[in-house]
Amino acid sequence: MSLAQNIEIDFKNALKEQAALKLSVLRMLKSALKNEAIAKKQTELNDEEVGLVLRRELKKRQDSILAFESAGRHDLADQEKAEAIIIEAYLPALMSEEDVTKIVDSVIASGVNSFGLVMKEVITQTKGQADGQLVQKLVKAKLAL
Repeated sequence: MSLAQNIEIDFKNALKEQAALKLSVLRMLKSALKNEAIAKKQTELNDEEVGLVLRRELKKRQDSILAFESAGRHDLADQEKAEAIIIEAYLPALMSEEDVTKIVDSVIASGVNSFGLVMKEVITQTKGQADGQLVQKLVKAKLAL
């Protein structure tokens, strides 16, 4: 079963259970997925594209949490944290640091030594399965930037 189908099924269950927070988050996710499909002129997104949309939405929540906490709005930060937990439940596990390090090493060993080119190649090879900040940290460490 695809990620989009899981979200749809859980949306219907949340409607039946009247789980307000989960329903709100799933409604937002369905909307984001529909907007992405429209932007790509497709009827449905594959699991990789759905994963990218979910990661983008999770990143928004994480940025909001930082902003709210720095502004002293812990009530809003708690709301964003609860939404982030729901979104994370649909995401596949990220690659381990060891696996990402191996990919970074292989890209650098292939003769690519520019930060931007290494980042682009590593992100392409990980296919959204690695955290961008981790990749950036590892690439900077390997290139001694």
